[in-house]
Amino acid sequence: MNNERTIARVVIQGDYAVSHNSKCMMTSVLGSCVAVCLFDPKLRIGGMNHFLLPGAGYSSSENKSCGLNMMELLINGLLRYGARRKNFQAKLFGGANVLGGISEIGAENAEFARAFLTYEGIPILSESLGGTQARRLRFWPTTGNARQKFVVIAKPELTKTFAPSQQIKPMQSFDVELF
Repeated sequence: MNNERTIARVVIQGDYAVSHNSKCMMTSVLGSCVAVCLFDPKLRIGGMNHFLLPGAGYSSSENKSCGLNMMELLINGLLRYGARRKNFQAKLFGGANVLGGISEIGAENAEFARAFLTYEGIPILSESLGGTQARRLRFWPTTGNARQKFVVIAKPELTKTFAPSQQIKPMQSFDVELF
């Protein structure tokens, strides 16, 4: 029996992580955000980022979760660990339209990630982008293996009929003291 424990590293919005530990598994939940999983299969070093907005952003607070900044942080982190840029391979996840047509930010994030990697000459081995459902992602940075699960969002009941005897009565007003 294998007693090795997996080390889970949660990568939240505006974050990235890099590891060469074979016990490490990175995880994230993505809606319209995109995660780029980048790895060097020869040296067994990998990482993941999670960005909210495409491009470079407009203010320092936006830069923390913008694609360009997050890609640079991930690449530089991999290089610091000893990965070789010529070996990089990528997998892309997220970019869903979870807001039901209100915004195209998911598609814009996906397009940014593809364009950035193409420009940098980094091959995209696989991608799961778009759709309307959020994804739960797991990535093993030393092997490049990834697994996703679509998140089913329960739809709330919109109407409820009350019998006349169950009618809701207005609340009595009262004072509240905040301190």
